[in-house]
Amino acid sequence: MAVNAAQSHGAGIEQALAACAGGDKNALRRIYDQECPRMIGVAQRMLKRRALAEEAVQDSFILIWRHAGRFDPQRGSGLTWIYAILRNRTLSILRDERRMETDESPIGQEAASEEDDPETVMAKLSDAKALRGCLETLSAPRRGMVLLAFVQGLSHGEIAGKLGIPLGTVKSWIRRSLIALKECLG
Repeated sequence: MAVNAAQSHGAGIEQALAACAGGDKNALRRIYDQECPRMIGVAQRMLKRRALAEEAVQDSFILIWRHAGRFDPQRGSGLTWIYAILRNRTLSILRDERRMETDESPIGQEAASEEDDPETVMAKLSDAKALRGCLETLSAPRRGMVLLAFVQGLSHGEIAGKLGIPLGTVKSWIRRSLIALKECLG
């Protein structure tokens, strides 16, 4: 009996998506009423913040409305399609949040915010004394690059652009720094 209810729910979502593609706002409302609480729960587990989860769900429903005509039941269920949109939107928010938290001043200059300063990040690593000690053995520019990459989540290309250093140099310095850290911790 539970299988029939799930199949009926899935069919209802697919019918509502087809109606959305035809411009039926009530169909979007039916999807919202049925799925919104679960979608917020999924987004909140990924984003760890209720406000961001609600933003992800809202953005997802805008995308569902705009792209309902692209849904193809031959490629998967309506629920799978909706939650794929939510997942992609949530991951985009996570990436955007990581990038917004970065400091725009080059390493070695005074940071605009203490939280973004590599030395402040080092101070927060007090629980990991061995790692902190090994990081202190690296030169300030190399330590800063490692922290930008692994604490702030910047890509090598973003670090190169931010610091005005060639991409190959950034990659090799980070690689050599990681080897040195591994040897120090080993």
